[in-house]
Amino acid sequence: MREGDMQSGGGMGFDFVQDYRPNWETDDVAIFRNAARKFLEAEFKPHIERWSKQGFIDKSAWRAAGQAGFLCPSIPEEYGGGGGSIAHHFAWLEEVERITLGAAFGDGVHSGICAHYLLEFGTEPQKRSWLPKLASGEVVCAIGMTEPGTGSDLQSVKTRAVANGDGFQINGQKTFITNGQNADLIILVAKTDPEARAKGISLMLVDMNLPGVSRGRNLEKIGLHAADTSELFFEDVLVTSEAVLGGKTGQGFYQLMNQLPQERLLIAVGAVASMETGLDLTIDYVKARRAFGQAIFDFQNTKHKLAEAVTEARVARVFVDDCVERLLAGTLDSKIASMAKWWATQKQNEVLDLCVQLHGGYGYMSEYPIARMWTDARVQKIYGGTNEIMKELIARSL
Repeated sequence: MREGDMQSGGGMGFDFVQDYRPNWETDDVAIFRNAARKFLEAEFKPHIERWSKQGFIDKSAWRAAGQAGFLCPSIPEEYGGGGGSIAHHFAWLEEVERITLGAAFGDGVHSGICAHYLLEFGTEPQKRSWLPKLASGEVVCAIGMTEPGTGSDLQSVKTRAVANGDGFQINGQKTFITNGQNADLIILVAKTDPEARAKGISLMLVDMNLPGVSRGRNLEKIGLHAADTSELFFEDVLVTSEAVLGGKTGQGFYQLMNQLPQERLLIAVGAVASMETGLDLTIDYVKARRAFGQAIFDFQNTKHKLAEAVTEARVARVFVDDCVERLLAGTLDSKIASMAKWWATQKQNEVLDLCVQLHGGYGYMSEYPIARMWTDARVQKIYGGTNEIMKELIARSL
């Protein structure tokens, strides 16, 4: 096998994509997945290295994905979406993982989180104004939660939206914001009543072109190099009352908590697809690479380590697929979603670390996809609520 084949995934090894079909993958979802795979191979994969070097994905790529029907596939057609279920979005995310781009393409935030905030809680004018633009890729959306001094404790955010005439004046700062450089719209977590703790939080729809909105630097990260992750500043930004998501202040914390199970499952779905992709790449590699007169795969240690890893990946797949089915049925709760998020991302990091080890020195070279996947995976245990917070949430139900 040529080195280029080893980098691209080839087809010599155990193929998770062909070997297993989730129960939630209906024929319609399978057709959508196959179309997504062809689109991503042709339109995205050739640009990953360039995007990683420049630190962001071209806006034209967002528009191309929107025009092809891959953005907001789980949003109803009446709002410009694909009219499918969240299963369609999960299939798309898995295919993005399989070209080793993963969460560096911030569509999990755009289509999987922001669009669903608008769909579930937006007023009819808000939905009709923004959702078609998100689906087409004309507008890229971000969500502004984290602040320099506030991470998982959302009740302590310092950003303020103070009543001002028939609208609000916003002041504050956000950091680690996915899609921050590309975003045209941000769903901003702000305090409209600083004394009310959770009941004082509102979500504000803020056009990023408004006066007083500014973007800081595109943050340099150890992984997800193609993702634009930014500091954002809001200085005396004036918005109308129509900017409050849902039209009523004080609903933000409920809105955030309501969507968290789906958001955490998004992360778990990506983690499983990442494990499977990493193992496919590694099995191909160790069958082609030779040492001491035999393929690396033929050493007992290699075979046994891979046997353990593919078993763990399959267990993770079955567990997360069960969570997807629960979500589709409307029965996924915060406890189970937290279990999926922490466990799948923990296993993702363990499995990809093994994959790097089995690649030897080449696994540490950034030109090999497994190296990028390994560094990209580390943040999975942090965002969406740290894994320590996930365990705390699970423990509360015991």
